[in-house]
Amino acid sequence: MTAATVAMAVVAVAAAMVAERPARGREDDERLRRVFEAVLAKTLSGTGPLTCTGLDEDTENALWAVWEAYPHASAELVQAARRAFAGQLDGSNAARWHADLARAIAERSPRG
Repeated sequence: MTAATVAMAVVAVAAAMVAERPARGREDDERLRRVFEAVLAKTLSGTGPLTCTGLDEDTENALWAVWEAYPHASAELVQAARRAFAGQLDGSNAARWHADLARAIAERSPRG
């Protein structure tokens, strides 16, 4: 199996997993927005970001960057956290993750 074949298989499996997941609705997005705003507020007050909240890794990492800068978190760091969260909502964070995974598998696959 070539690296390209393996990468295509990984992308196909990931796409199937996403397709099987129920579509997120407006209520889910609103719940995530409330969670994000609450976690961001706690982070800006010096409490480390909570985990297991439904926020993805990109968003959590951006929130940790805000927390690490406490008490001098810049507006740019807060905006970066908001952009990461927007990427969670629009699916671009997940798409990048799947592409990175496919690339990593292709790079590690035996060359034929």
